[in-house]
Amino acid sequence: MNYNEAMDYIHGSLKFGSVLGLARIKKLMELLGNPQDTLKVIHVGGTNGKGSTSSFISQILIESGYKTGLFTSPYLESFTERIKIDGKDIGKDELAKAASAVKRSADTLISLGYEHPTEFEIVTAIAFYYYWEKQVDFVVLEVGLGGRCDATNIIEKPLISVITPIEMDHMDVLGDTLGKIAMEKAGIIKKGCSVVLHPQEKEAMDVIKKAAADNNVKLVVADTSKKNIKSSTLTGQVFDYEIDSHMFENISISLLGKHQINNAIVALNVIWQLSEEHGYFIDKGAIYEGLKKATWPGRLEVLGEKPLILIDGAHNYHGAMALSRFMEDNFPKERVTLVLGMLKDKEVDKVLRELIPKAGRVVTTSPDNPRAMDSDELLHRIKLIDNKIRILASHNSIKKALHEAVEESGPEDVIIFAGSLYMIGAVRSLIKKAK
Repeated sequence: MNYNEAMDYIHGSLKFGSVLGLARIKKLMELLGNPQDTLKVIHVGGTNGKGSTSSFISQILIESGYKTGLFTSPYLESFTERIKIDGKDIGKDELAKAASAVKRSADTLISLGYEHPTEFEIVTAIAFYYYWEKQVDFVVLEVGLGGRCDATNIIEKPLISVITPIEMDHMDVLGDTLGKIAMEKAGIIKKGCSVVLHPQEKEAMDVIKKAAADNNVKLVVADTSKKNIKSSTLTGQVFDYEIDSHMFENISISLLGKHQINNAIVALNVIWQLSEEHGYFIDKGAIYEGLKKATWPGRLEVLGEKPLILIDGAHNYHGAMALSRFMEDNFPKERVTLVLGMLKDKEVDKVLRELIPKAGRVVTTSPDNPRAMDSDELLHRIKLIDNKIRILASHNSIKKALHEAVEESGPEDVIIFAGSLYMIGAVRSLIKKAK
C-alpha cells in the first residue's frame, strides 16, 4: 500500500459514519498486538482548548529531550498533521506502512463478524501503531469526540488525564446539558492516574469531582487566578504564574488571546505533575522554551499584514466568546471585516451574537463540507441579529470571499476569518499559495 492507497482506504471508511463505542477498536488493537499498552500517554479531553493545551505539553516534553508523539484532530491542510513526533508530521511512506498493518488487522476483524471500523478508529489505530514502532517516550493524545466512548479511550492506564473547558457542543451525541456532556468527558478518568482540570462551571465541575472521587484519583484544578498578565499583544503574551508556592516569572507564549494563557497554565500543571508525582526530569528552561515555541495553527493565527489577516476556528459559543474578547481588546470595530463560514449543526445564532457586534463589515461564505450552512442562509441569520451592519458579499466560494474581503480593506484594516475549521483551513492554504 502506498500513500495514495492509504488515504483512499482511510477516507473510504467515512461511509461507515461516526459510531461511538470501544468494542471494534478494542478487538482491532488486540489483533495488532495492543501496541497502545506500551505507550506512556497524557490523555487530553474537553470541548475547547484541547489542541492548544496538547501543543504546549508536547513542546515542553520535546524541549526536555523526550521523543514525543502528538495525536490531534481534525487537520487544517494536510492529513499528516494529525500524527506527529517531535513536531514533525508523519511521513507519507510511514503512514502507508502503518495503514497497511491496520488494514490487515481490520480485514481479520471483519472476517470475525465485527462491523467495519470507522475512519477515526482506523486513524487512531494507525497512530498507536506508529508511536509503538517508533518507540516514543510519551504520547500526548487528544480525544476526538466526547471521551467515554471515544476510540482514544482504549488507553487503560494514562499517566495523566487532562480536561480543558467543557461547553455545550455536539449535543446530539453527548447530551443536552452541561452535566451530561461533562459525564462523557469524565470517561477518560481512570483508576491510578491523576487528573488535571481547567476550572469549570459548577455543573461540570461537580461531575468531574465525583468521577475523580469514584476512581480514587488525585484531582488538580489548575488555579488560573494565580496568574499575573504582564503583556498581551499581537506578537505574544507574557505572564507570571505560581504553582505549589513556586513562582514562574516572565513566561512567554506566542499564541494570541488571553484564553491561551489559561491553556498554558493547564499544561504547566500537567508538566508539574509529571515531574513531582511521576518523577520525570523536566528542565525548567525547557518549560519556558516549550511554552514559547508552542504553536497551534488556525487559532488566532496571523497570516498577513496590511491589512492584518487572522484566522480563528471559533466554531462554537465558547470559542466565539474568546474571539469576541480578543477583537474588543485589540481592534476598533469599524476597522474589522469578519468573514464567516459555519456548519449548520453548530450553535450558529449564539456565535453570531458574540461576533457580529465586534465587526464593521461582514462577508459570508460556506465551508466545503456536507454539513455546511449556505452563505445566503448565514447572511439571513446575521441580518436578523443586526440589519444595519455593512454586508460586503455572500459567496459560497471561499476563494471569492477571501478576494472580496481583501479588495474592500485598506492597509490599516483587519480581516478575521472565523467559524468552521474546514473553512479556515481552506483560507490558510489559499493565502500560503498566494505568497
